[in-house]
Amino acid sequence: MPSYKVLNDPIYGFVMIPRGLILELIDHPWFQRLRRIKQLGLSDFVYPGAVHSRFHHAMGVFHLMSRAIEILRMKGQAISEEEAEGALIAALLHDAGHGPFSHALENSLLPIEHEAITLRIMERLDAEFGGRLRPAMEIFAGNHPKRFLCQLVTGQLDVDRMDYLNRDSFYSGVVEGSIGYHRLLTMMDVDDGRLVFEEKAGLSIENYLAARRLMYWQVYMHKTCIVAEQMLELLLARAKHLGWTRGASPALAYFIELKEKDGTGKQEEQLDMFGSIDDADVEMFLKMATDAEDGLLALLANGLLSRKFFKVKVSAQVFPAHEVADLREQCIRVFACRVEEASQLVRLSQSAFTPYEPADDEILIRTKTGQVLPASEILSIGHFCKTEQRHFMTFPPGLSAL
Repeated sequence: MPSYKVLNDPIYGFVMIPRGLILELIDHPWFQRLRRIKQLGLSDFVYPGAVHSRFHHAMGVFHLMSRAIEILRMKGQAISEEEAEGALIAALLHDAGHGPFSHALENSLLPIEHEAITLRIMERLDAEFGGRLRPAMEIFAGNHPKRFLCQLVTGQLDVDRMDYLNRDSFYSGVVEGSIGYHRLLTMMDVDDGRLVFEEKAGLSIENYLAARRLMYWQVYMHKTCIVAEQMLELLLARAKHLGWTRGASPALAYFIELKEKDGTGKQEEQLDMFGSIDDADVEMFLKMATDAEDGLLALLANGLLSRKFFKVKVSAQVFPAHEVADLREQCIRVFACRVEEASQLVRLSQSAFTPYEPADDEILIRTKTGQVLPASEILSIGHFCKTEQRHFMTFPPGLSAL
């Protein structure tokens, strides 16, 4: 029997998967559920091809980590088999804690960030596999003594970002998001325990930051995606408020009825239920809610299924209070709803994004003379260090904004 299985990926071609612990983790139900969770949530309302899954992305990150380890070893960096396996597992499982529709419903079911849920899943798997995930957990949490392994998983230029930019660009058709991942990996090295890039990778790094900015505003924060996500969040919040669970799967009904904010004493039960829920649970619930007795619940469900979204206004400035108040007053008249419901239907949100954070763990560049300097000092990336902010106001059709 061959020592590897082969997966054919549309981005990278053949991905080699070693038999043993890694293959057992891939075949585990906790990982297989990622097949049923879309990487870009509701973005296929805008980009019809963007229906790839978290499973696709996780396998891509695994592949890039495998290539990074291979390249660093070729450059003389000592990486033991245990460390390599730990880094590969950390890459593989880094998004295991995502719930239905990925970021669209983060904190809506469990008030915990997906990274914290991922760590709990890794702890569960570590117990199941006899403590063999300890190195992976250290790398994922940023506690491993070899810092560069942690930086490969979570950093300002890591294998996670390399994959999702290329993959999301490919499936969405937004070609400007594509980056030269192979050149970036080839130009990678370790200096004094830190991940560094050769100076000749400078333009590839600038292109990576430009792609990151473009994908954020054009894909991840597209105004139509924002509206769809907010409608889905509002629908689940409404169902939770009403205790409405008709047609919900046992796992989704559990979270709709869950009242505790911190879940003290029920962490294991909640984790079991979380592992049973995926996009299909929410999609079926949407269908059942289309003829709900509650008008708001039915309005939201029908809007999502028929792509009849709320309206949205986008601004670089905060929306005037009188404009918001006018829309909410219209909402009360048109939908005969209460003040608190009008505040939910006419919703304000904002998003701020900085493509590169100099104060964070900087990308390091090794010059031709061997000097290691922060990227912000030697590359033309000052404009990527500026924070861009956009404000969104969403409201139901039938209302007229000023």
